[in-house]
Amino acid sequence: MAQRTEVELTVLRAEQLAPRLRRIVLGGPAFAQYLACHPSSTDTYVKLVLPVGDETVLRTYTIRWVDPEAQELAIDFVTHGDEGLAGPWAASAQPGDTLRFRGPGGAYRPDPAADHQLFVGDESALPAIAASLAVLESGAAATAFLEVDGPEHRIDLPTAADLTVQWLYRDGAGPGTTTLLDDAVRAWAWPQGRVQAFVHGESALLKTLRPYLMERVARSDISVSAYWRRGVTEEGFRTWKSEQQDAVVRPSR
Repeated sequence: MAQRTEVELTVLRAEQLAPRLRRIVLGGPAFAQYLACHPSSTDTYVKLVLPVGDETVLRTYTIRWVDPEAQELAIDFVTHGDEGLAGPWAASAQPGDTLRFRGPGGAYRPDPAADHQLFVGDESALPAIAASLAVLESGAAATAFLEVDGPEHRIDLPTAADLTVQWLYRDGAGPGTTTLLDDAVRAWAWPQGRVQAFVHGESALLKTLRPYLMERVARSDISVSAYWRRGVTEEGFRTWKSEQQDAVVRPSR
């Protein structure tokens, strides 16, 4: 599927995973068209095509899972009331509604040859981190540092790996305003052997954690990139990100 090809799927059901995290499960006749081009990455994303008046805007979201047998896929949405475009759509989505998107894209997937997997992110990274944990095999070692509003925002993270999770709570602070993730990773007892790192979330992570990780992890084993930037729309974020390519690190393979 070319990046600009659009697929339209139908909402089959919605599931409330946490107070601000809502899963939309989609399917329909065009599912086979999507599946033919679904990559093997666990950070697979699509560009949602959302109507705004007489125009459309694009919003980038991770595919949480794909079930070829059931002919379904799921996208998890962070919702903040009426804020934004995709969140309000997901909050009110009902079976029978349709959603158009372009894609898919993505390249990251945990390497089973690594000695340890490190995952760092906020709510925006939870779908990709959960998808990555789901493919880890028994005996794999993994650590995840995850920032959310509070304990009620935790979700299940099924995995066969030997996983240690540290949930970090903002306790009233706004998303993208804390140093919780940076502080936690710097306080972590770094394991021996080859570490593969997946670090995504608000753009401040690029300035704080990227330099620290670059001293400890091979460039080919780091996936560090912002998913969003506090105080700007996705259009503004895309402009900012295009000017920050030296601060974005992705695996070379």
